[in-house]
Amino acid sequence: MADFVGVAWTGSDEDFQEFVDKYELSFPTISDDAANIYNRFGIPTQPALVVIDPNGEYETLFGAVDESIFDMVIEGSLT
Repeated sequence: MADFVGVAWTGSDEDFQEFVDKYELSFPTISDDAANIYNRFGIPTQPALVVIDPNGEYETLFGAVDESIFDMVIEGSLT
């Protein structure tokens, strides 16, 4: 099973909430104004996707991803 957490980096709290509402995000979302999470995974810009396996190994994908990528994440075949 995969857990998803959305991480926003820049922008106002209002923009953050508007994005969550507009796209009806049903997974947890957090703000990373200090860029701690982005720095941890070497992410210079959005969009990006970080997939972390149970051992803490991770793979970072830059750019928008499509449904097939999410299917691979859920199946555990990406990392």
